[in-house]
Amino acid sequence: MRFLCISDIHGHAAALDAVIKEADSLGWDQLVACGDLCFPGPAPLAVWKTLLHHRALCVQGVGDRALAQIDPNKLSATSEVERNRIERLRQVQHELGEIIVTRIGQLPTVATLPIESGHTLLAVHGSPLDPSEPFSVEMSDDEMIALLGDEPGDIIVCGGSHVPFDRSVADVRVVNVGSVGEAPGGGYANFTIVTTSALGINVAQHVVPLE
Repeated sequence: MRFLCISDIHGHAAALDAVIKEADSLGWDQLVACGDLCFPGPAPLAVWKTLLHHRALCVQGVGDRALAQIDPNKLSATSEVERNRIERLRQVQHELGEIIVTRIGQLPTVATLPIESGHTLLAVHGSPLDPSEPFSVEMSDDEMIALLGDEPGDIIVCGGSHVPFDRSVADVRVVNVGSVGEAPGGGYANFTIVTTSALGINVAQHVVPLE
């Protein structure tokens, strides 16, 4: 089984299309999207439609929860940046419509998949202990272990920090898949292909230049 693992699309449909095109040339079986799917980028509805078309397994990120739960009419801004952010939240909610926003609000925060080798793959936006608290590449082993929770699985596929890495702590493999739509510095997108078999797990992380 080959899992195409992505995260933090943030409404950037063109970047998502570029990732899928590149991944198609490598081959994959199941799309896994680790949250922060549609907000605040320019094409939230196109992103949602692409994920549906590919029957993606999606988990909820911080931005997804905000999109579903926050009423922008009840927010007050103290700066121009905040005013723009609130207005964009209102626009994205309108573009997606009530039904899709409700579905985003109902996404699970964690998904667990059994794989051929007898191991378990866990997909989450942040970390098993707290889906809103991401693993980051700068963390020490102790800091990462503290976020594993009680049942982290054998391999954790996650996002949140926008920087990809592949690291093992306490017999758990943590694979942060980076960001499709908001990679640091811009101009590129990240994705990871996790290949599972009876023999074990292989992780290949990729970078796609964006025009």
